Amino acid sequence: MLVCHCQGVNDRAIRSAVREGAATCADVARHCRAGNRCGGCRPAVQGIIDSELVQSPLAAHSSAESLSERP
Repeated sequence: MLVCHCQGVNDRAIRSAVREGAATCADVARHCRAGNRCGGCRPAVQGIIDSELVQSPLAAHSSAESLSERP
């Protein structure tokens, strides 16, 4: 399903970004550009982030660890 029409990003790309550590809309925007333009899709992007983190609590833990490891 196309989520970000401005950048042509679908839900699979957003889910993949979350599985790779994205935990916020800004993280997702850096990873796949969803929500990086007009912002109209940010509520949908946040919903996908929330859904993925609930389904995979380890993703949230991994994301927190990777963020704390950054200089």
